[in-house]
Amino acid sequence: MSTPSHPARINCVLICGGVWHDIDFARLELLKILAEDERVRTRVFEDYEKIQAIEQADILVTYTCDVVPSLAAQEALRSWLAKGGRWYALHGTNSILRMLSSGLWDAPRWAPLMMDMLGSQFISHPPIKPYRVRVADPSHGLVKGIEPFETADELYHLETHGALHVLLETDCTESGAGFVEATNAPGTHPVFYIKQHGAGAVLYLTLGHCRGHYDLQPMMDWWPTIDRCAWDLPVFYDLLRRGIAWIKERQRAAA
Repeated sequence: MSTPSHPARINCVLICGGVWHDIDFARLELLKILAEDERVRTRVFEDYEKIQAIEQADILVTYTCDVVPSLAAQEALRSWLAKGGRWYALHGTNSILRMLSSGLWDAPRWAPLMMDMLGSQFISHPPIKPYRVRVADPSHGLVKGIEPFETADELYHLETHGALHVLLETDCTESGAGFVEATNAPGTHPVFYIKQHGAGAVLYLTLGHCRGHYDLQPMMDWWPTIDRCAWDLPVFYDLLRRGIAWIKERQRAAA
């Protein structure tokens, strides 16, 4: 319940964890944005196994790479979504990565329930360099007024699952680099989309790669650059704020 002087609390779970990314940086930036709304009270975890916390959450935000929920956690997420949960999934949340003896990265299909919920699975990306993102549905409030923009980020080649409401998209013109399924990368891929699930929904944004000096250990002791990619762009923070506002909308309606 809420009153004009006492708006309802919004319980958020933020999951930030995994490999090959500057998880500390992403976690801090997302917490700062979530804290802009004093109603939001956030619990932070590195994986999906705090099932009770997820079941009690109003909203879920994830920034992970190669973090795969257990089957029990996936089933809890599916039930939570069906009841009206809203999940903002960022960047590598849809990734499962294994390096083969050939030295190539594979994207094994080990979590079909997870990828069906997310609406996509990461398959590969070409070398990081600038590419253009365009608006696919300019009438939707999540992207209304957003102009096409250029970003130097990981351009995700995705295997999609189910009906997606695509909001932003891009064209991939070259093969992935160092991935088993690299040759299938060229084509048009969603960058920002919604997938409905019963009364709930997943909002997915593929942008947001980040890496610091220590984030490739143990493969590489020192990465020579600090990479912020789309995090350097005001439009990326705009999309983060719009997305977080959108997943909170159900709570405003219920208050």
